[in-house]
Amino acid sequence: MVVAGLTAAALAVVGFLAYQADAAQDRRGPDTDRKPAASASPSPGAGKKERGKSEERERTALPAESGAGERVVYSLGTDRVWLVGANEQVTHTYRVVPGAVDPLPGEYTVTSRTERVTGTDGVPIAHVVLFTQVDGVVVGFSAAVDGSLPEGPPKEGTGGIREKPEDGEAMWRFATLGTKVVVVP
Repeated sequence: MVVAGLTAAALAVVGFLAYQADAAQDRRGPDTDRKPAASASPSPGAGKKERGKSEERERTALPAESGAGERVVYSLGTDRVWLVGANEQVTHTYRVVPGAVDPLPGEYTVTSRTERVTGTDGVPIAHVVLFTQVDGVVVGFSAAVDGSLPEGPPKEGTGGIREKPEDGEAMWRFATLGTKVVVVP
């Protein structure tokens, strides 16, 4: 009986400490860098590194007017995707290569998912997440099985927005049927 009580108490302490650590992580946010102590001396080129990080954050910042709640945001102007959790935190962002047919800016939902198929350009693709059609051309995200990204102008009549395989996998896990997709200019 004493051992059970001690075990329960120890588990409660561990659970509380884990909760505190998780809460501290949430307060920092995903993109917050640790700041050096006041006594730390900057290394050569530190200003350049910080400026580079700041510019990267600006370039990858979630666009204004991109909706609310859990969603996929796709920017036509920057060819970038953001996966945004229900807590308004960006869980993943990455660049994509668009097809020849772009969707209009607006709000859509994921209507179809296919694990593997051959794309309209003849390339075997995986993790296909479709969300609209434009003049009969389906538009959605996918990754080439061989990891390649299209080069040069897209093949006419293609609506596939190509991702790297690791990004396609993240999209596949995130964007289930009915997930909101917001397309911004």
